[in-house]
Parts: sequence; structure tokens; C-alpha cells
Amino acid sequence: MSAGTILITGADLAQQALDLLQGFDIVYAGKTPTEDDLVALAKQHDPVAMIVRYGKVGASVMDAAPSLKVISKHGSGTDTIDKVAAKARGIEVVAAVGANAAAVAEQALALLLACAKSVVALDARMHAGHWDKATHKSLELGGRTVGLVGLGAIGLRFAKMADALGMRVIGFDPFAKNLPDYVQSVPLDAIWRESDAISLHCPLTDENRGMLNAATLAQCKRGVIVVNTARGGLIDEAALLEAVRSRQVMAAGLDSFAVEPMTAGHPFQGEQHFILSPHIGGVTSDAYVNMGVGAAKNLLQVLGRTPAVVPA
Repeated sequence: MSAGTILITGADLAQQALDLLQGFDIVYAGKTPTEDDLVALAKQHDPVAMIVRYGKVGASVMDAAPSLKVISKHGSGTDTIDKVAAKARGIEVVAAVGANAAAVAEQALALLLACAKSVVALDARMHAGHWDKATHKSLELGGRTVGLVGLGAIGLRFAKMADALGMRVIGFDPFAKNLPDYVQSVPLDAIWRESDAISLHCPLTDENRGMLNAATLAQCKRGVIVVNTARGGLIDEAALLEAVRSRQVMAAGLDSFAVEPMTAGHPFQGEQHFILSPHIGGVTSDAYVNMGVGAAKNLLQVLGRTPAVVPA
């Protein structure tokens, strides 16, 4: 007898996670489910739980599934889930916090290094037959200050790597406690004033939406590097474009954007000094398994069920 239906807002789930969910009926919503898709599937299957990979889950989806007890995020960011609506309906929202921390922190470091060392531009020049050794100078990160906004699992993982490079690490996070000695806690305005590079690692909220904007970018050191592997809505994209064009920002390494997926004609496309990736910081084979298993375990805990024993 089925323990109920679990709706996955994606096209797949790691086998290790599926093994934990034995006894449940699994329904997939596909790679790019719309709200209408999710409402239709919720009405058809009345799931007891959802694992959210893609798409947004709002009140209409929840109302279409009267048996829904838990919404489990396949990752750490829950901004695509209407948590106010869930709370009002007695639905618990959980996240696989830290499951993709290593993957995202490594992506942030890759973007920082790519910006500082002009990796993409030099690669293009080399492939075009140029040898710019006599004219090019990269930026050395050792001894410079990196400012982190958000000191959760990802931010602290990145901080450790930045410290290993010999960087001074400062960070802002009103909820962080017991920070390692190589991270100096500072007010948010000090991040803008003191940083040679800024990396964003915080969730998106109504309070911090557009936190990096024309006013805060103007407070930054000229030639600052901006890295964002968190949420695109943290940045006023028009202001960042202007700051990069004016060279107030030396380069921007971005893995997330205000509207995703990015479509043809986006102002960042074709712009010098922007290094872009399609929100794949957490997309590694290891993180895929970790996030799936974390989401499954969280879901089972809320439902009061013991995970199935998975053979070694």
C-alpha cells in the first residue's frame, strides 16, 4: 500500500534519494514546471509532500493539495516557496542546508579568480593568436580584502578558501555566531567601504532585495570585484551594468540573475568584464546527490517516518 504521493518539481531525483523514499508514489513535474502545471498535478495526485527543484510553489499550488504536509527544498534557498502561505496552511517548509555548500563556494572562488586573473579574456585572446604577456597585468588577491554578505555554510566555506589565499576576510551576517578567527564580523556599510572584492552568500528577502545598487556601489572602492552565487535579486542589475562600464567595478562574476533563465538580449550579454554562468554553482554530481538525500531525509522527518535502509 502506498504511503502517499511525493511531487518532485523537476524531471529527476538522485537514486540515493529515491531509495530513501521507497513506499511512496513519485510524480515528476518536468524540467521547467509552471505554476499551472504544478496546480494541475497537485489536484490530480494530492501529494503528501513536495520536493522543490524548479519553479515556484505558491498558495494556489498548496490549495490544490489538501493532503500536503511538507515542502522540502532540493537545496538551501527557499525564496521560491511562499513560506507565509505555507505557515498559514500548517505546511512545514524545510531545506537541505549545506548540502551544496562546497559546490557553490567553489563556483564563487572560480568566478573571483576568473575576474582577478582575466581568465576568459586571455583565453579568447590566445585562441585568436595573440600573446599579451608584455601588456597584461592581473590582480593579485593575497593581502587584499574580501567582503562576504552571508556567513552560513556556503559563506564560511568560501571564507576558508579566501583565507588560504592570504586574503583578509570580513563578513556581515546578523545571525552568524562563533565565527572562525580568520573572519572579522563588520557592519554592512564596512563591506562596501573596505572590500577589494565582494561575494554574496545570503538568501533573498524583501529587506535585502537590490542591496547592491547605485548608492552602495558608489560607496565601494574603485575597481572592486563583485561575485554573486546567491540570488540575482540581491543586485540592481542596471546599476551594476553602469558601474562595470564606468570601471567603478573592475569585473563581475555572476551565477544568478534577477530573471532566470536569462534570455537573448539581456544587457549583460556581450559586455566586457562580465563573467557569467547559468546558476550552476550547486550543480555538481556530488551536490545533486547530497541535495536529493537531504531533501528526502528532511521530508521523512517531518512525516515522522524512518528512512528506508539503503544497501551499502
